[in-house]
Amino acid sequence: MSRSVVLAFVAGVLFGGGLVLSGMADPAKVIGFLDVTRDWDPSLAFVMAGAVGVYALAARILGSRERPWLDTCFHLPTRTALDRRLVVGSAVFGVGWGLAGYCPGPGVVAAGGAVTTALVFVVAMAIGMVLHDRLLGS
Repeated sequence: MSRSVVLAFVAGVLFGGGLVLSGMADPAKVIGFLDVTRDWDPSLAFVMAGAVGVYALAARILGSRERPWLDTCFHLPTRTALDRRLVVGSAVFGVGWGLAGYCPGPGVVAAGGAVTTALVFVVAMAIGMVLHDRLLGS
């Protein structure tokens, strides 16, 4: 098994564990954050702030390297324009997140725990990805 596969597995386990420990694999927690008109739950904001802090530190450290640990070069996005596809896709993601209480990471983690709603969400997400590729291409 290659080092990159092992590192990807370890990163996935850490990410999934963090989602479970923070409660973010629970859709009620996410919907509690998104519903600011009732009993608003700000805990997701703290989780996001922590994630942004970790990313900022990692980006600063890794950005000073000539190349990543397990590849010959960094693969950074080249498109920077805000176009219709990006805005519509973001809106669809946000509506789905608000309705289901899952985004892809927590959905997969909860599906791994055999949560029925998460299993339905992951299947619907997979169908949506296939339809996107077939109808619109990448």
